[in-house]
Amino acid sequence: MNKNPYEVLGVARDASDADIKKAYHKLVMKYHPDKNPDDKSAEEKFKEVNNAFDILKDPQKRAAYDRFGDAAFAGGNGASAGAGFGANPFGDGAFHFNMGGAGGMEDILREAMRGFGFDGFGASAAGAGRGATAARAGRDLLDEVVIDLRDAYFGKTHTVKFSTNATCEKCHGFGTADGKPAPECQNCHGTGFVHTRQGFFSMEAPCPECNGLGRKIDKKCTECSGDGTVHKQRTLDVKIPAGIEDGARLRLAGQGEAGQNGAPAGDFYLDVRVRPDKRFVRQGADLITRIDVPFTTLALGGEIDVETIDDKTLSVKVPAGTQIGEKLRVRGHGMPGRRAGSFGDMYIDIATRIPTKLSEKQKKILKEFADTKSDKKGWF
Repeated sequence: MNKNPYEVLGVARDASDADIKKAYHKLVMKYHPDKNPDDKSAEEKFKEVNNAFDILKDPQKRAAYDRFGDAAFAGGNGASAGAGFGANPFGDGAFHFNMGGAGGMEDILREAMRGFGFDGFGASAAGAGRGATAARAGRDLLDEVVIDLRDAYFGKTHTVKFSTNATCEKCHGFGTADGKPAPECQNCHGTGFVHTRQGFFSMEAPCPECNGLGRKIDKKCTECSGDGTVHKQRTLDVKIPAGIEDGARLRLAGQGEAGQNGAPAGDFYLDVRVRPDKRFVRQGADLITRIDVPFTTLALGGEIDVETIDDKTLSVKVPAGTQIGEKLRVRGHGMPGRRAGSFGDMYIDIATRIPTKLSEKQKKILKEFADTKSDKKGWF
């Protein structure tokens, strides 16, 4: 049974988006595999946290869960990869779900109502003009990748390998022996349904001639047995753009599961997570790094060497009288911005270390320095 995403993240049902994101980041850091190597329980918790956040960060999925609970994502339509979810085409750590295409909650409700003579839900992209069970669009696919901040700076190509339904090459996805679109079923006129009446009710049932497809395939393709799709391994290269932010979702239109009998394919989505970096803290397009500067340099002024995220070394001027906790700004050495060619800034958070072992000469000099203390306010 799928776990309650609110309970997994430890938030109330009326929690704000900010509270949900805050809880997610706290838990994902706690259970991240890098911090818990060879800990299966932490790995499972990490997956649960990501699944829960995937539902609650999306307004449509959250609304569906609030209304229908686990049933909103039954039969492969949810973001959870837990029990009752079905086979996972990516293997461990990835997901397979439907983001609202044919076969989703709307189609389930529509098909249930059609049985009682109602058709007030409109037609889905895959079922338009051919009924709800006519050739359906392929399901959307979702994968997730965790990258370093440096990869987010430069961008990279992520290769995904997965197993899914792909268009049959022999019949071009039409399911026919000659590889051409099958003619419209004359019994249902392409709707995929036939009407019967029982008393006051008009009932609809899948057309027995075309099995609800809306098209009559007389000779089926021997490769796919008339389905138009075959199950196979696929490899997809996804380009992650430079400057991408943690939690971003990339969409590759038409690269998801193949549609049935020539219907459109679903889309492929890639959720990108960015690991916390040891040297830099990211704030939008800006980067913050903490540098220990000698007390003498802070007092007298000077220059320090600072490494940037793109492996350069900069000589940065430290003004005389710089205080601990101040930030020095280095323009244009942050993350790539959303506008082409733009970059954020790098901020140097000034810190210093107090020496614990002093020579007698050093102690004497510091004592002499202390004796020269001025009565002027703000001297030190």
